[in-house]
Amino acid sequence: MADCQITCINLSHTNGRHEHITHVGNPGVWSSRLTVAQAVAMIRNKEHTFYVKDARGNRANVGVVDGQPPYLRTYADGVWSDNLLSLQFCPI
Repeated sequence: MADCQITCINLSHTNGRHEHITHVGNPGVWSSRLTVAQAVAMIRNKEHTFYVKDARGNRANVGVVDGQPPYLRTYADGVWSDNLLSLQFCPI
């Protein structure tokens, strides 16, 4: 099982008021971006773990929230947070 850092995201391009994360990545380390569904499956199947780091180097693990559809969210110090939304956008 690999421990993978997520450094960028892509958002949906809906005309609605609510955008959501569609892809996660780490350019230069991963050969391509992952869809959220792929990352969710990898976490649930215990193939990989994912995490993000803030500007001070603090780690927040990425977990799966059971919604419709399931989505990714960071978890640090016993609290769910939105650290993924503060990441830069992945090149396409």
